[in-house]
Amino acid sequence: MLMLPACYLSCNEMVTRWEKLTSTEESVELNAWPDLRNLTRDVISRTAFGSSYEEGKRIFELQIEQVELAIQYMQTVYIPGWRFVPTKTNRRMKYLTEEVHSLLRGIIGRREKSIRAGEAATGDLLGLLLESNMKEQHENRGNKYTGMSIQDVIEECKLFYFAGQETTSILLVWTVILLSIHPQWQDRAREEVLQVFGRDGKPDLDGLNRLKIVTMILYEVMRLYPPGIMINRFTHKEMKLGKLTIPAGVELSVPILLVHHDKEHWGEDAEEFKPERFSEGISKATKNQVVYLPFGWGPRICIGMNFALIEAKMAMAMILQRFSFGLSPSYAHSPTTFLTLHPQHGAQIILRRAE
Repeated sequence: MLMLPACYLSCNEMVTRWEKLTSTEESVELNAWPDLRNLTRDVISRTAFGSSYEEGKRIFELQIEQVELAIQYMQTVYIPGWRFVPTKTNRRMKYLTEEVHSLLRGIIGRREKSIRAGEAATGDLLGLLLESNMKEQHENRGNKYTGMSIQDVIEECKLFYFAGQETTSILLVWTVILLSIHPQWQDRAREEVLQVFGRDGKPDLDGLNRLKIVTMILYEVMRLYPPGIMINRFTHKEMKLGKLTIPAGVELSVPILLVHHDKEHWGEDAEEFKPERFSEGISKATKNQVVYLPFGWGPRICIGMNFALIEAKMAMAMILQRFSFGLSPSYAHSPTTFLTLHPQHGAQIILRRAE
């Protein structure tokens, strides 16, 4: 996996910061949520754009504000045409959109210039996307509809930035919280990590794929706290769904959170944290039914699923190698929806160096 070294570098920077915090104290209280968000932002910046988190920091800040304003819109009465009225909020939304596009256009422009200058490819997603696009345009110069426009590339970059980091950071923060609540599973996961990598070993792809207990834990975390609690699909033609006939033009909502907690499918212990339910894989746990949807399902399943799982395994392996952790008395359990499902008041933990 070409992007594994960049993922390791970002994870190593975070755990090194945590090691400095615990170097003089037996234990420290830490809100893990901001650090885990910064970690996944740094990973997607490096792997998608070949830059550090600092270069993408402004884009992340702008996108978060965009989400906040979008949620405000969804919570107000819809008035046709209101978005064109130059209110303070609408002007701010326009500014945010233009600023994000300007920053991304600059990144894309610099990358295209370096590719044309013959500089060595960095192997990140943006470089691969631009190289492929430029090659297709060159080979089909007579067809104006060939390849992606700059606007198309900008939209892809916006998706890389937001979706590429938000969901993975949420998976990590709920994993840290649940392993704090269930120390027996934290111990089992740490024992497995140490067996595979040792105390100081650098996680590699082969070893990450052998982490069965860690994988079971991640699957169960995503069942209880799926990053996205609902997905919507639109029918473009008449569809058959079981005994239902759904006409064209209907929007369907799949309540992932409710499906994942449905006792009819998961048993009376559906509300409990029990990673062992995934000991024989997802198909056995779901009895081959489509009731596990943290990444969606079918042809529209998340394209970044494998990358997200590898990133989460890397981060958890490196954390477990070096630290043990438990919930702080100041932690308040309050899952909330902010487009995604995250801890409203953060993830306050007591962090200790692993013995």
